[in-house]
Amino acid sequence: MEKKCPECGDKIVGRIDKKFCSDACRNAYNNNINKDHKNLIRNTNNRLRKNYRILEALNPIDKTKTSRAKLIEKGFDFNYFTSIYTTKKGTVYYFVYNQGYLPLEGDYYALVKREG
Repeated sequence: MEKKCPECGDKIVGRIDKKFCSDACRNAYNNNINKDHKNLIRNTNNRLRKNYRILEALNPIDKTKTSRAKLIEKGFDFNYFTSIYTTKKGTVYYFVYNQGYLPLEGDYYALVKREG
């Protein structure tokens, strides 16, 4: 029985367990299969990276205060963060990796940097 490459349809020559005729066909096939997931991951990582850079630029001394308007003006997206930390007192910090923010009264935010 002749096996055909699922990407280009050419005959597969070589080992019996070989699935593609070449590395190029294997890569093209897998890239097509995964492109939707990869776009989602790439877009999410880009948003997280942008949020991180904004927090890092606004918080050069590891602890400061800023306004919601300033964060939004820089392009910060509050829908993207990597973790939530709740203190024993119930205070909720949102983190983008080690850069965090705490919502305060009056549309202000405390910016913090977690060590480690």
